[in-house]
Amino acid sequence: MRIELQEITDAHAYDAVVAALPITSALQGWGYGEARRVLGQTPQRYLLRKAGRTVGALQLLRKPLVAGLTTLYAPRGPALETLDDLPLVADALKRVGGVNVKIEPPVPVDASDVIPEALGPFTRAEAEQPEHTILVDTTRTEAELLADLHSMARRNVKAYAKNGVTVGRDDDFEAFWEIFTATNERAKLGAFPRAYYETMLREGGRYGGEAYLILARHEGRALAGGFYLALGGTTNYLYGGSIRDDRPGENGEPRKDVKAPTAFYWGSILDAKAHGYRALDLWGIPRVLDESKHSFGVFKMKENFGGRKVWFPGYQLALSPLAGALTRAQRLRKDLNNYRKRGTTKDVL
Repeated sequence: MRIELQEITDAHAYDAVVAALPITSALQGWGYGEARRVLGQTPQRYLLRKAGRTVGALQLLRKPLVAGLTTLYAPRGPALETLDDLPLVADALKRVGGVNVKIEPPVPVDASDVIPEALGPFTRAEAEQPEHTILVDTTRTEAELLADLHSMARRNVKAYAKNGVTVGRDDDFEAFWEIFTATNERAKLGAFPRAYYETMLREGGRYGGEAYLILARHEGRALAGGFYLALGGTTNYLYGGSIRDDRPGENGEPRKDVKAPTAFYWGSILDAKAHGYRALDLWGIPRVLDESKHSFGVFKMKENFGGRKVWFPGYQLALSPLAGALTRAQRLRKDLNNYRKRGTTKDVL
């Protein structure tokens, strides 16, 4: 038996399949692919058909290299009924061309478990999305979610409301952009062009999913916020951060910490629950803890809100004899970019 790749051009029909599959991700949604066009990548969408049935969906991003060569990437994909079909997917991918293909099956592996070195013919490789993350089960009651918080986070949840901080969905992209760019500059992180995020915000909710912003404000000023992409049962916190309130306080003194980041994270959890999502992916914690790095503080903040630490490992399949050289060249380029931005070849996470 084999799987056939059936190309699809109906965005709503495609997203309906992606949303309904048990193994799935919003990054396999149509809107995410449209945003990647801004980066020069070409999305190709397929239904995976076996014995006359649709058993999965696949969004491949075709990335140009040199001399007409391309590489393929399935962000947090493919979407499937079962991982048992991956060997059949591999056979189908051999017919689409390209030097290699990287996949990130959206099946979380507990952080304490051993990561398989292979899934059928796919071999372990470095994922493009953050491999380590925290998943919050938002099917629990609000009381259960609150009880799962670190004691300090619970205290801060009470404090932010007393301090007059409000949090919720917000249409103010400029406020989000100020927070996001300030955070990136502070932590020496990279970012895509602004048009990429604007496109994802516009396209991510057009065909069946959702793309939205959540901001925490104090006296009107947005101090923490994030960008979310959702499809199916999970919503994902992809980008965001926080800033200090630089407005003068009473008598010109610095303002006190009103716990806006706590408001943002807790508000995000409650928002995901209110909108019927079964899980919130907090999207990215470090592989190796290093207290000197910005990512350590981000990890500690996310850890305070409970949840399950998991991996989403990456795998690759060679489609050409050039695949090995390409993988080494991509790692070298990443090391050089890291060194230019932060003075180290180590990855952020």
